[in-house]
Amino acid sequence: MSAAPQSHAKIDRMPNATWGDQSLTESARMEAFGRLACGVAHDFNNLLTGIMLYCDLLIAGLENNCPLRSHAEEIRVAGLDGAALIQRLLTGARPQLVEAHVLSENAVIIGSKNFMAQMLGEKIELVTTLADDLGYVSMDPAQVRQILFNLVLNARDAMPQGGRVTLETRNSTNWLPAPGDIRRHRARCIQFTVTDTGHGMDAETQSHLFEPFFTTKSSGRGNGLGLATVNTIVKQHGGVLQVESKQGSGTCVTVCLPRVASNAHHC
Repeated sequence: MSAAPQSHAKIDRMPNATWGDQSLTESARMEAFGRLACGVAHDFNNLLTGIMLYCDLLIAGLENNCPLRSHAEEIRVAGLDGAALIQRLLTGARPQLVEAHVLSENAVIIGSKNFMAQMLGEKIELVTTLADDLGYVSMDPAQVRQILFNLVLNARDAMPQGGRVTLETRNSTNWLPAPGDIRRHRARCIQFTVTDTGHGMDAETQSHLFEPFFTTKSSGRGNGLGLATVNTIVKQHGGVLQVESKQGSGTCVTVCLPRVASNAHHC
């Protein structure tokens, strides 16, 4: 009679041990990534400082109406965003320490449109459909650009033969997580979508989308942190991220963020 319980005990322990091993492995990978990121941060920050210095020299030597001046200014903005990201890596700053501003996502998209078009290349068309009455969100502009660039780059990589990326914004009402509560509530949102005409994803791939280091891209094309990073930023700001995709029919990524009053105080 005693043999059966012993057999069951062995079966019960095996899944737990496997789960524990997987958790430790994932934890070790994240810790190793953190050490690597901090290890290169100082040197990378020095490179960015040099890039921005030369951008300043270029801007100072170009006339206000010169097309090249706007390109140099966009490079400088990208450099500043990179420096801010590096600073967060070095200091381990918590999300609430990031300086937020009441802003229009339309303004960020318009200001970054030329840069995103360059990232996409000549084979991919960039289309924007922006709501005239779009409300405001409270975010760090650099994080808004980080979301945009990650989603646009993912769309680009899904269309190696070319295609179209559409950015759309609108006001909406959606279910958002309540602060400090796992339940959701209906709230006014700012919604923007990034839609591509790429190869799409099957259900198995979609089930792993937000896992750090998960990627279907070939070596050198991605590290699997893009969507995981976007999801983290969106959640930190009380929003939700939704992905709809079908193999052979493209992908649509929707970001919903809480809407704030235009006269709200800066955080």
